[in-house]
Amino acid sequence: METKGTPLFRKHLSETEILVICKHFVEKNGIRSIERITGHHRDTIGHLLTDIAEHATQMNEILIQDLELTPIECDEFWTFVKKNKRKLSKKAQNQISKAMHGSIPA
Repeated sequence: METKGTPLFRKHLSETEILVICKHFVEKNGIRSIERITGHHRDTIGHLLTDIAEHATQMNEILIQDLELTPIECDEFWTFVKKNKRKLSKKAQNQISKAMHGSIPA
């Protein structure tokens, strides 16, 4: 499956719904507020956010351990990737999108 190894694997929400939930959370909405806005149960939202947070932690650990980056360098890395994503080939953009959405090697 395309989502295997990502926080989206075996989720009953669409990718669009998951992105909407994440955007609301980033905008400092609480879980109950997101529940009212999206109509999804707070347990579903909580489990999703936990899965995404765990995956982000794993991704940063890989960057820190394997590439020996500092946490500050990881932040700069993701900022740079996000800013320059439009200048890359479609194939590279696709690979970066997978990484930013939580795809890591098995």
